Amino acid sequence: MNADTEAESLALSRACSALWTATLSLMAAFMQTSAPAHRYLIARKISRNLETLREQDCFTPDCRATFSKLSQRWTAKADQIARQDEPPRGGIRGFLQPIWKAY
Repeated sequence: MNADTEAESLALSRACSALWTATLSLMAAFMQTSAPAHRYLIARKISRNLETLREQDCFTPDCRATFSKLSQRWTAKADQIARQDEPPRGGIRGFLQPIWKAY
């Protein structure tokens, strides 16, 4: 291995470690947030981060498989939240609702 390859490998390892730490922080934020819209966005970001980590060669195949499974679970969680979420009220669409739905 030459110096450039070692430097790139070290940089990739550090970037992956930082992404993993950020993803864990997002998981903690998800648990502390009650707003469905925010939970949906956080779950999607967690899923994307895990998918990015899965694509990196610096992890073992077993670790990458775990990232893949976790990504699928977070995608399913975001989909579940999206199905539960009601359409936003207010704005111009709030005024255009039929009167029987406004109450």
